Amino acid sequence: MEIIIGIIIGAILGGVIGVFVFGKSAWEKSNQARITELNKQSDQALLDARATAERTVTDAKERAQKTVQDAEQRANNLLKTKELEAKEKFLQKKADFDNDLNLRRQKIKEEELVIKEAEAALKQLESSVKGQQQSLIDRSKNLDKKDEEIEAVRANLNTQLVIIEEKKVELGKAQAVHLDALEAVAKLTQIEAKEELMRLVRSKAEGDALNITKEIIEQAKMNASKESKKIVIQSIQRMAAEVAIENTVSVFNLDSDDLKGQIIGREGRNIRALEAATGAEFVVDDTPEAIVISSFDPIRREVARLALQRLVADGRIHPARIEEVVAKTRKQLEEQIMEIGERTVLELGIHGLHPALVRMVGRMRFRSSYGQNLLKHSIETANLCAIMAAELGLTTKQAKMAKRAGLLHDIGKVAEEETELSHAILGMKLCEKHGEHAVICNAVGAHHDEIEMNNILSPIVQACDSVSGARPGARREILESYMERIREFEELAASYPGVQKAYAIQAGRELRVLVESEKVSDTEADTLSFAIANRIENEMQYPGQVKVTVIRETRAVAFAR
Repeated sequence: MEIIIGIIIGAILGGVIGVFVFGKSAWEKSNQARITELNKQSDQALLDARATAERTVTDAKERAQKTVQDAEQRANNLLKTKELEAKEKFLQKKADFDNDLNLRRQKIKEEELVIKEAEAALKQLESSVKGQQQSLIDRSKNLDKKDEEIEAVRANLNTQLVIIEEKKVELGKAQAVHLDALEAVAKLTQIEAKEELMRLVRSKAEGDALNITKEIIEQAKMNASKESKKIVIQSIQRMAAEVAIENTVSVFNLDSDDLKGQIIGREGRNIRALEAATGAEFVVDDTPEAIVISSFDPIRREVARLALQRLVADGRIHPARIEEVVAKTRKQLEEQIMEIGERTVLELGIHGLHPALVRMVGRMRFRSSYGQNLLKHSIETANLCAIMAAELGLTTKQAKMAKRAGLLHDIGKVAEEETELSHAILGMKLCEKHGEHAVICNAVGAHHDEIEMNNILSPIVQACDSVSGARPGARREILESYMERIREFEELAASYPGVQKAYAIQAGRELRVLVESEKVSDTEADTLSFAIANRIENEMQYPGQVKVTVIRETRAVAFAR
């Protein structure tokens, strides 16, 4: 554009110069040759300017065309990019829609399955009702027949009653004559003789009844004791129980003592970070190639052990890495807890358990009760409950419910919520919260006699819990200290006046005291049980609780010679 303007200006200047030259012809004559040369040069410059302007215009057109092509290319590329983005969004929306559709179809299938099961149950119920209706119809027919037979028997009885009345009148007359004769011989009136006879008969009957009652009671006690021992022994013999001892510390073995310094870190920062992240205590002492992990919480101890194992295997041990590994380990342990719970209920054949209860069952794996693993104890109790229910002749449904209650009876020990309730009552509340049957809730809450038992499963769960905890080898305790504690129980009870014998039973959980009835009254027996329990609580160390039972018995013995 600037070149074109220059050409135009040059042309104007050339014209002006030409006019000026021709206007002054006199002066130009002397300079004609020079003007001619200048005109030629101006024409040549004009031609060159035009050629340059044409080339410039051509180049400008080419650049403009190229710019337009580039713009069109960029527009096409942008359009393709937007189309791809739109396609991706469409595919994503379609995938989300398909997933939502599949989930809805799955829910519909599950609802259809529930409806089918309900229909099957309804059909079964209808068939049962029809069978009962038919049974009632048959029973009604039988009752009609029996009514006819009864009417015939009644008519016969009426006839016989008439005959009996006649005989009775005759017998009364004969009896009156006979009684008059007896009164004359015995010198007693009829009323006096009757009273004497009744007294003798009553005395004889009372003695015989007392003897029969004692024999029946003794026989019942003998049979009950024998049958209960038989059921318990058969249940225990059918169990392959493990002897599982849990400790409060874990030992982490090292390949070399050189790793201890890396674990401790500079000025102890690594081990402090480990203790702060896991909540466990790490004891690094002179024990060769070992680190002791101590914690009252087995879950924290397991997180600490697994995290330390990963850190040692990785080799990168510093506070940031420690926090990251502990967080991952804790998350994976939660998944493992859920997997343990699901595997346990699957192996026991328990279905429909709430996920929260399944998770608590998994947490039992990392809890202990007096050295006995809580999950092993609960599984053992569940199997014992099922076996004992079968031995008692209960139905299959009741046996399954007994197994379910046995598994859940100590669920309150792994509850995460802080409460002042005992573990039995808390377990009952959790079972009620998560929709368990009322029978199971009662069995869980009553297995330590904290509430009243209202069904047959509750005493079964209580008995199986005691069997699992009291059997030899189940819980960690030194034999000498155990025997010493039992002996101290019995000596403490025997130190009171009027105590005849004292026995510690159920692995030291119950103390039975036999007193002399002549020296200790019923009121004093209550006071004695309270006093013994108070002294045991204040003076002795023992796990759990000890039940003190004072027995006062009065016996009356007579001999027939």
